[in-house]
Amino acid sequence: MSDEKERELIFVFTGPDGSGRKTVADSVGATLGITKVISYATRKPRSGEVNGQDYHFITPELYEQFDADGDFIESVTINGNLYGLRGKDIAYSLKKGGSIYLILNPEGAQALKETYGDRVVRLFIYADRRTVQERQVEAGIDPDVIKTNLDQYETAIRYQSTCEHAFENYDLAHTVFDITNTLETYLQRNLEERD
Repeated sequence: MSDEKERELIFVFTGPDGSGRKTVADSVGATLGITKVISYATRKPRSGEVNGQDYHFITPELYEQFDADGDFIESVTINGNLYGLRGKDIAYSLKKGGSIYLILNPEGAQALKETYGDRVVRLFIYADRRTVQERQVEAGIDPDVIKTNLDQYETAIRYQSTCEHAFENYDLAHTVFDITNTLETYLQRNLEERD
């Protein structure tokens, strides 16, 4: 039983907005066959985002109901929108599929680390300030949101030193390759069970 628990790792992809953490995380997750746990958000989907794939986009009223019921193990307000992570979703996914991954801002990553301790492995994804700004502009993100994100850039970058691993993300294929190799060392215990 304890061996089963040891395999239930929580990989958290974090870093500044515009670092490419989502693209990297989803690529690594698909490569390794790790289940993604999705957060809840009260904002409208951005261009290209899909409900149930990027976030569970819900109404503020439903969010408040989940919050009142104590469902969220992490809840933050960013740019006037609420973002939360339900403990039930994490517990269910761990039980169903072993290790999981999430994409969270540094505040969320820290909350998860405090809740789950050594089972959480934080992967800090970053790029320089100019690059993250360009990526957000290309993604069509509202200029006011980009400004707010850039105002938080230095705070996000400082979180890097507390994470278990950090990866520069300028070349997606290279970054995904490096992270996949790193995570394989954590998942090695499962290799004998795979065909």
